[in-house]
Amino acid sequence: MIVRNLNEAKNTERHVHSEGWDSVRLLLKSDEMGFSFHITTIHAGAELHMHYKNHLECVYCVDGTGSIEDCATGEVHKIRPGVMYALDKHDKHILRADAEKPMIMACTFNPPVSGKEVHQADGSYALEDA
Repeated sequence: MIVRNLNEAKNTERHVHSEGWDSVRLLLKSDEMGFSFHITTIHAGAELHMHYKNHLECVYCVDGTGSIEDCATGEVHKIRPGVMYALDKHDKHILRADAEKPMIMACTFNPPVSGKEVHQADGSYALEDA
């Protein structure tokens, strides 16, 4: 059994910071669960261009509001607490947090991340073996 406390993990190397977001990676590849699990904060007013071409991702909004834009279609979906989205086709997207407050997101990645990943220039995470 694996038990971790989010507030305790915030004070460890599991808390990764990058431009426009920070993420506490509660489950990683080394935990051998087949996926990773993160609590990610999208900073207020952030606009993040992402393309997880090496990973599938599922995200659930816990707090805050914003939107996600599908770059292939231009379709924009509102994000608010209770909304989930899944990038099941390695969808290139733009995630925007409203200016009032950050969005708090619960995220899973498959394959799991190792822990230190930040976005490359193309918006993706590199595969650990690449």
